[in-house]
Amino acid sequence: MAPLLELRDVSVQYDTQATPTLQHINLTIHQGEKILLTGRSGSGKSTLARLLNGLIPSEYAGTVTGRINLSGQDVTQQSVFKRSLVIGTVLQDSNAQFVGLTTGEDIAFALENDALVHSQLMAKVADWAAELHVTDLIDLAPQVLSGGEKQRVAMAGVLIDDEPILLLDEPLASLDPASGQRMMKLLSRLQAEDDLTIIIGEHRIEDILTGGVDRIVILDDGQVVSDATVPQTLTSGQLARFGLATPTYIQLLQAAGLDLKQVKNIEQPDELTAPDLEQRLKQFVASIESTPELSSGMLNDEIGLRIARLNFGYPTGQHIFTDFNLNFKADEMIAIVGKNGSGKSTLMQLIAGFLNPLSGEIRFKQTDLLALSIKERAQYIGYVAQNPNQMFTQANVFDEVAIGLRLRGIAESEIKTQVDRLLKIADLYEFRHWPVSVLSYGQKKRLSIIAVLILQPKVLILDEPTAGQDATHAKSLIQLVTELHHEERLTVILITHDMNLLQTVAQRTIAMVDGQVVADMEPSELLQNKSILHVADLRQTGLMTLINRFDSTWSTAQIVRMLNE
Repeated sequence: MAPLLELRDVSVQYDTQATPTLQHINLTIHQGEKILLTGRSGSGKSTLARLLNGLIPSEYAGTVTGRINLSGQDVTQQSVFKRSLVIGTVLQDSNAQFVGLTTGEDIAFALENDALVHSQLMAKVADWAAELHVTDLIDLAPQVLSGGEKQRVAMAGVLIDDEPILLLDEPLASLDPASGQRMMKLLSRLQAEDDLTIIIGEHRIEDILTGGVDRIVILDDGQVVSDATVPQTLTSGQLARFGLATPTYIQLLQAAGLDLKQVKNIEQPDELTAPDLEQRLKQFVASIESTPELSSGMLNDEIGLRIARLNFGYPTGQHIFTDFNLNFKADEMIAIVGKNGSGKSTLMQLIAGFLNPLSGEIRFKQTDLLALSIKERAQYIGYVAQNPNQMFTQANVFDEVAIGLRLRGIAESEIKTQVDRLLKIADLYEFRHWPVSVLSYGQKKRLSIIAVLILQPKVLILDEPTAGQDATHAKSLIQLVTELHHEERLTVILITHDMNLLQTVAQRTIAMVDGQVVADMEPSELLQNKSILHVADLRQTGLMTLINRFDSTWSTAQIVRMLNE
């Protein structure tokens, strides 16, 4: 069968760069395939997506060589409009593709351009809003939605127009785990029913595998370095070799001495089998449970951040918090989880001062934060937004990290020393003179984090810190944050949908649903609580699923610690 989409020796060089971003790409995709396209941050995934949907060279100036065939026709220089009739795209930054004043208008936009009869248009909008669980949001402006809600709205606006190829750039980055799982099931259904061809660019590999993919294509340094089935990729060590996250349950299999090539159904932790599987796992767990557990690292029970009797609602009429109370200790590493729209990001914006409560108290130790300006509050609270594009004030990478210290009057020589150190940790030093605008989403995310870290706040709030990050860069940033947490008694609050991050670094987990705390417990305890997982739209990790098949009393915390040493 002839391929639906084919790239022959394709290279791309932006006009603003001295070297090609993509080099000699050869790739074939057949109708009805579901492909996972992955690679470390800056490997060229987003550039390849822009090339496929026609944004390069139409909107991003550059030189394209080689040939792109679509159904056998050369479309290398085809316009964005013509390409959009065949390839529907959900961008990594969903804010960049909203055009309607309301969610309903945005979902309907493509059909309005198709001049569809109004009654049919309204029916399709209602159907897809229900399919993506956004019916209750239909009259709201997209800009007031949570990150995950925006992601689902953007998806509905693309799926409604029935293009034969769907291109998704980091579709799970802002979705809670249950919504992500529902999204993958929906894509699998559309693939089966409509013979839809799906290309997914994503770092959350374990979550993507729950919905099944036909192949995994890995990019590195602008080249295709692996194009293989899921079992071939998982058993070959290619993920770790190219700085990507190997699912933790597979890390456990490796640590227990199992030969991955003998593991059947390796992509399904609830079904996989292997010779001596249970015996090997029990031996490994017994060897680590004889090792004393490390202290959680908390120095004392001093309350650092206190929220009392908080009330807040948006002008649109959405009331989020009623008499809300929550305390954070002075040196905790806390993860806040919960379904999209539960109020997690709103709570953090109230703490940072970007929103004002109707009533209540927010204090850092004895300091009334509500009495301070945003500038004054920044001495205590460092906030890194979910969308890095909302954080930047400077055109240049170095200047973006340096601006906070400059405003505080720090000597330029000291600024250079501190900025260079953090840029190197974040693997951004070579881009220090680049415009912020040309960085990849993952690079922008790291830049936004270190621009706040350099100010040494007492409380650091990170909203989805690992979204868009490969394993290597995510690990280096979390290590930096963890070191500061221990050395400076820094309170770190992680808002995350990444269940592997939760079980790896958090000492305490708070689950929120509809503006209320429904659980406040250790991560391993939460991940074993099926009722909390259900109500908060969370799910067990593959590691927990595998462990529970044999003995749910095994110490997950110790296993995770050993896997990360």
